[in-house]
Amino acid sequence: MERIFTDQMNRTVCLEGKPKRIVSIVPSQTELLFDLGLEKEVVGITKFCVHPDNWFRTKQRVGGTKQLNIEIIRQLAPDLIIGNKEENSIADIEQLESIAPVWMSDIYSLEDALEMIRRVGELTGTEEGANTMVHEISQGFERLNEGNVQRTFLYFIWKDPDYVAGTRTFIHAVLESAGFVNHCRDERYPEWSPRYGEPDVIFLSTEPYPFKEEHISLFRTRFPGSEIFLVDGEMCSWYGSRMLQSLEYLKELQIKFSR
Repeated sequence: MERIFTDQMNRTVCLEGKPKRIVSIVPSQTELLFDLGLEKEVVGITKFCVHPDNWFRTKQRVGGTKQLNIEIIRQLAPDLIIGNKEENSIADIEQLESIAPVWMSDIYSLEDALEMIRRVGELTGTEEGANTMVHEISQGFERLNEGNVQRTFLYFIWKDPDYVAGTRTFIHAVLESAGFVNHCRDERYPEWSPRYGEPDVIFLSTEPYPFKEEHISLFRTRFPGSEIFLVDGEMCSWYGSRMLQSLEYLKELQIKFSR
């Protein structure tokens, strides 16, 4: 029986029954599929899908998120491919559509992330688990919103050139929900500009650029009035089941930076 869905890019996706062979090409969504209990169904993941570790070691890898090996995916004969507008290239998605139905997420906010979880649950026949997860995350962020940090920040995701997380990003939504205020009011991921000024806190993310402790002194010189902090990129940018773990991490950030 054909089932018709609409993905987060408003594309129509048609499936013949419950998918039995899924390829996930986004790390955070791969982790979500694991937590929804789809061990047997997921047959392919990317080389960046490091969680869970046993999937990373045993599942077939299909290249990187933006450099997929289309032929390997073809050989896996999937009946569903799950991707993301920002993570994956348009050229790859167009090729993948000739292999199997491709469902795409498009995440800008907490609400988008929660809707993605719900829809993936519908796609994969795991609605109960997905809805329970959404409820727990929603309740957790409601409690988190009770915090009143009000510390301004810049969140660096890359070095040379220096890019920061602006508005209309999941990172922005997550940190502002925890009471922080983004000093960059430009949309998406602009290159850093002096006009952004000097915030209370500089967050250096561990991904996609692997900022480490050694970078702190460099940024301390550039921003002498700011506190420099190495932040876990997965906890701030992975939409999906990782958000359950992010709640405790964000609470710790609230406590650390509360005035």
